[in-house]
Amino acid sequence: MQAGATKRFVQADTAQAAVDGAAQVTVLGDGAPWIWGIAEEHFPGATQIVDLYHAREHLAALGKLFYGPGSAAAKPWVAARTEDLDAGAVERLLAALGRLRPRGEEAQEVIRKTQGYFETNAARMHYPHFRRQGLFVGSGVVEAGCKTVVGLRLKQSGMRWTVQGANAIIALRCCELSGRWEEFWEARAVG
Repeated sequence: MQAGATKRFVQADTAQAAVDGAAQVTVLGDGAPWIWGIAEEHFPGATQIVDLYHAREHLAALGKLFYGPGSAAAKPWVAARTEDLDAGAVERLLAALGRLRPRGEEAQEVIRKTQGYFETNAARMHYPHFRRQGLFVGSGVVEAGCKTVVGLRLKQSGMRWTVQGANAIIALRCCELSGRWEEFWEARAVG
């Protein structure tokens, strides 16, 4: 089995099944622009959500940089900004970022980048709205699914894989677990 052909089939098949069969398509990412480009290309109109825990990490890193690691002032500042984020109050969070007056160039650059991150992704951070829709706002469930689908098959004792072999096994495992095993093989026989 050719890994490239298998990968293309699974990608096309998965994308089509997700779009056609789902009541709602959601893309959950860390906020990187390339992720949203892929989402738009393969899942136009999908609900896009920035992983809440990743966004929180940005705030924690900024708090440590601005106030100093282990600083007594960092903890309440990060806690207040996290409450803003959890409430979907990105505008309030951005206002708080705008009030920071960093002294060094490094801190100024990190604050500028952090502001850009939250400004760019503000519409993807309406966490209360997403939760009311029953959507996940953290990637833990997805990561656990990957661990179950991929890890259980590829990381058994003594197993060693080439990239091509791993891709082929992952494709087959996805087809089996999604109930599309027969369809996969019928498409391979025709194409």
